[in-house]
Amino acid sequence: MQSKISSLCWKLFWRNPLLPAGTLLLLTWPLVSRANERHADLRFEFALIGDTPYNEDQRTNLFPNMIRELNRSKLVFVVHDGDIKSGDSACTDALFEESFHQFQTFKHPLIYLLGDNEWTDCGRSKEKPFDPVERLERLRAMFTAGNKSLGQRTLTLERQSDNPSFKKYRENVRWNHGNILFVGLNVPGSDNNVGQPEFGPRNQANLAWIKEGFDIATKENYRAVMFILQANPYFEAPANNPKRAGFNDMLKLFETETVRFGRQVVFVHGDTHYFRIDQPLVSSVSKRRIENFTRVETYGNPDVHWVRVGVDWRDPNVFTFHPMHVKGNLVNHAIPPAK
Repeated sequence: MQSKISSLCWKLFWRNPLLPAGTLLLLTWPLVSRANERHADLRFEFALIGDTPYNEDQRTNLFPNMIRELNRSKLVFVVHDGDIKSGDSACTDALFEESFHQFQTFKHPLIYLLGDNEWTDCGRSKEKPFDPVERLERLRAMFTAGNKSLGQRTLTLERQSDNPSFKKYRENVRWNHGNILFVGLNVPGSDNNVGQPEFGPRNQANLAWIKEGFDIATKENYRAVMFILQANPYFEAPANNPKRAGFNDMLKLFETETVRFGRQVVFVHGDTHYFRIDQPLVSSVSKRRIENFTRVETYGNPDVHWVRVGVDWRDPNVFTFHPMHVKGNLVNHAIPPAK
């Protein structure tokens, strides 16, 4: 690209020998700038975290350790896929506010997706039970105001609530970077709150947001699409397993749309605190694994670490995933080396 720009510069100069050098620079600078932007977007990195902090030690020690490491890293953004507290602790405004202010210490844009511990589980707290739907509304008011991400440097998010048909669902977001589409959803563990009155409308909103994401990725010819949510949908369980009741519609849609899309699809979740990267989606027709679908489960309590994701268009798989262990958070960090 740079050689083409250089050639254009010389042609302009020789055909217009009296053209001032400054004018020539102004004419060609946008071309150079756009070429550099495209080149930069060919390769970039971001971080995935989740299911932390769960207790006082994590809030005051381990999680800040990880934030410092993330802030030192060259990342375009960080995504937290939910659960900012333990399931049995009280869902107080004070705790939410503490999490909000801690999120604002991230230097990079931070996209936070809601987990079950901060709303669907709030009714079972032994300390102080709360109404789950009321807590969901409080989270929306506190964490999803405006169209910007959290963090000191922000990025613009598109919210599902921009559509009047889904005006409640501000937490469902979408953004793009480097010809990759990213879609965030409110799908909480451990059962997606199935059986509760709020489940049906939210599930329909999620299905519409997933379908729209695939449609946009196809129309705009995105290189890949990544979906991020909190719940582990139990890919391996049979469809008639009670654990799958809240996820069957979603997984059926992912199967159909992933095959239709034909390019790389990544499904990121937390919930079960078991870091893994695999390909668990099996075709209901061929009974074979769908090769362009990859699942990534992030680290979670008690492990406070992160996943570095690299994007490179030249890689047929587009994404690479690197487990990043925060040195100060390692179990054996205080053990002296063997002599």
